[in-house]
Amino acid sequence: MFAAWFPSRTVALYLARTFLVRSAVVLAGLVLILQTLDLLGESGHILEYPGNGDREVWRYVSLRTPQIIANFLPFSVLLGTIIALSQLNANSEVIAMKSAGLSAHQVLAPLILAAFGVALLSFAFNDRVVSRASATLDQWKKISYAPLPMDRGDRVNVWVRDGDDLLSVRKVSGRGNAAQLRDVTFYDRDNGTLMAIIRVPRGVHAGDGWRIGPAQRFDVATGTVANLGTITISRGVRPDQFTLSSVNADGLSFGALSRAIDDLRDAGRPTKSLEGSLWHKLSGPLSSILMPLLGAVAAFGLARSGKLFIRAVLGMLLGFLYFMADNFALALGNLGVYPPMLAAWGPFFLFLLIGEVVLVRTEE
Repeated sequence: MFAAWFPSRTVALYLARTFLVRSAVVLAGLVLILQTLDLLGESGHILEYPGNGDREVWRYVSLRTPQIIANFLPFSVLLGTIIALSQLNANSEVIAMKSAGLSAHQVLAPLILAAFGVALLSFAFNDRVVSRASATLDQWKKISYAPLPMDRGDRVNVWVRDGDDLLSVRKVSGRGNAAQLRDVTFYDRDNGTLMAIIRVPRGVHAGDGWRIGPAQRFDVATGTVANLGTITISRGVRPDQFTLSSVNADGLSFGALSRAIDDLRDAGRPTKSLEGSLWHKLSGPLSSILMPLLGAVAAFGLARSGKLFIRAVLGMLLGFLYFMADNFALALGNLGVYPPMLAAWGPFFLFLLIGEVVLVRTEE
């Protein structure tokens, strides 16, 4: 079977190398341009915090670059495919391979195999690097680029509703009954009207509520401040409402997100949107395998017919349509309109079928 799909080792290596080199060059160019534009818009916010300088700017670059690579890697593979196949077609190399007896699928097989390797690397990169960078950058943005807590597992700027009251916590450490609250602000409201604001430096779970102290209460009506010492508030608010209230799917690895979904499910919380994001962590990197198939329309047909440019544009259009459909399906999955599996895998298999149909109709 291997010999049937790759009858010539030399041709297979040549095609794979041509495809990978052009994809890498496109990716490097996109990352350089997009990171520069992003930094121009964000550097002012970074330097706005007192004490921030070049070190913090470069730290932002180190955290943002993995996100850009992850987002635009499939697009780079698409452009790399179109550029490589267009050059092969323009130089009549595709004609030579077909004259030697290779079918369209045999010409594309080395590219698809190389794209599969790219997909594996992309998944590992996203799981080990991008998730950590996204989690750190998200926390850093929430505190306006101030110094980050040492424990990256902490949750910052968490809001929880307790009936009509609101509870704001700057940092939550630990899980379950061992959760600890730091810089707590309790907004005491009555029918939507703010009655008082209670501020405390720390709080812990105690019984069915939260013991906080030393508390300082500001009465909105009188404008007076009173010291309350240690008090108990928010009876009935569970620890998971703090630790699981803001699960960032992009900031968690595949395994960590799966465990968070299990915790939410055990707590009786909705998980459909997170399940879609979980499966998309697999379907997203695998989209690189589709790109040689969607861009293959640029490889076949006579270059001298004058339609090579049109074929290349058609390949780009198919790729853009896939990315639009993928984002649209994921958005509908987050809203609960699509089931998680359909939202994550539906566009992948749809465009796999479309790519095969286009390839067969134009060449086979």
